[in-house]
Amino acid sequence: MKTEIKPLKSINGEVAIPGDKSISHRALIIGSLAHGTTKITNFLRSEDTLATLNILKAIGANIELMNAKEVVIEGNGLHSFQEPEDILDAKNSGTTMRLIMGVLAAQNFYSVLTGDDSLKKRPMKRVIDPLSKMGGLFFGRKQGNYAPITILGTDDIFPIFYSTPVASAQVKSAILLNALYAKGTSQITEPYKSRDHTERMLKYFGANIEEKGTTVTINGGDDLKGKEVFVPSDISSASFFIVAALIMENSTLLIKDVGINPTRSGAIKILKMMGAEITTLNLRYLNNEPVCDLLVKSSNLKGVEIKGDIIPTLIDEIPILAVAASQADGKTLIKDANELRYKETDRIKAIVNEFTKMGIEIFEREDGFEISGKQKIKGNCTCESYNDHRIAMSLAIAGLIAENPININDFDCVNISYPRFLDTLNTLR
Repeated sequence: MKTEIKPLKSINGEVAIPGDKSISHRALIIGSLAHGTTKITNFLRSEDTLATLNILKAIGANIELMNAKEVVIEGNGLHSFQEPEDILDAKNSGTTMRLIMGVLAAQNFYSVLTGDDSLKKRPMKRVIDPLSKMGGLFFGRKQGNYAPITILGTDDIFPIFYSTPVASAQVKSAILLNALYAKGTSQITEPYKSRDHTERMLKYFGANIEEKGTTVTINGGDDLKGKEVFVPSDISSASFFIVAALIMENSTLLIKDVGINPTRSGAIKILKMMGAEITTLNLRYLNNEPVCDLLVKSSNLKGVEIKGDIIPTLIDEIPILAVAASQADGKTLIKDANELRYKETDRIKAIVNEFTKMGIEIFEREDGFEISGKQKIKGNCTCESYNDHRIAMSLAIAGLIAENPININDFDCVNISYPRFLDTLNTLR
């Protein structure tokens, strides 16, 4: 099905962004590992988070969806799970599959994890390798690299000292969740610091965990206690509307309750380097996460070079940053972002292909791309979403400033992270 995006002159007002997807996943998992009641408010009810919820229920977690944004978990501790009766389906969610692998590897039973066609193409060996060293047995397609993944878990988990080849929050989180069950101290070191939602939430729930630079240390065996969790608005979802307000004339937008975790807010830092007028208001901390309101105004942007250790803090925002770059003065170079090729689709190739369709000059690199600024977006074309939510929403924002409408195929993939994206957009027209 095609979705038409019509040009728009400006956006103004206040917008409510759904809860953070990464934090919603982790609140479900860690709340299920804890003793006692965990209440999650502003939960993101999306295809990805429901995949996590349904897998946890299938292994015995007591989880109830109270309404669209509230979840209550009655947790019975680390050792309360049971062998599932069927294959566990992570759908399209890499976060679900990789984090749940860390939990399942520490259970003394048999389980199988699978996903949709896209997820079955995403590499899993980077998670399996460290978890195997900790005691779990894994079997998968193509030398254990692709789902479906069979897991023979164990209740005899070894602590580990592990250096990850790439900065990956999913790999780190899988190890940390597994290490909760280890008899002793585990340590994970990354080349760069990736997002740290898992560390923050584990500490909030009572885990013995410490961070120093790019190294995380955790002691296994400690009980977690149920907590109340407020899920801040997702900065990745907010970034689409932030960029829209920046590149459209005469726009002012207030976005409330946005999570600005420093391991996730690299996009804000880059946009400010580009000259964006973004003001932080009402800064506070909720369940160990920094939260604020963001006031965004139309700005004259300039091209920058985006590379190095900031990349892990904005990896999901690169598609929308590419849209901003197309409207900035001068060239923008994005490199060191090879990880984009292993997301829901090859996002580097997808961005290059679809930007070219819209009339945007862009040059592909192995680890990113180069974009010339101040370009007119012609529109009057049909773009592919590649069933990738972040590609679809980025194309939609580009379509707002096009000279002619654009159509996007399979736009309903946005249900993975932002089911009501178009509704939000239409409130600002």
